[in-house]
Amino acid sequence: MTGKIEKNPRNWTSGDDPMTDAQASYLKTLGERTGRLDPTQDVRTKAQASELIDELRRAAELE
Repeated sequence: MTGKIEKNPRNWTSGDDPMTDAQASYLKTLGERTGRLDPTQDVRTKAQASELIDELRRAAELE
């Protein structure tokens, strides 16, 4: 355990802001690595993007 406390993205002050270009780019890269076509289709907010990034990063590590 690292002792690091992470705030749930849904509780971020800016969580409802639109997904950033950097998040979209990273999601597309992770999508390619995990065989998921355009994972940004259903993502609208920073919080959603962050959660999907975490999910795809875990999936990419399992390969």
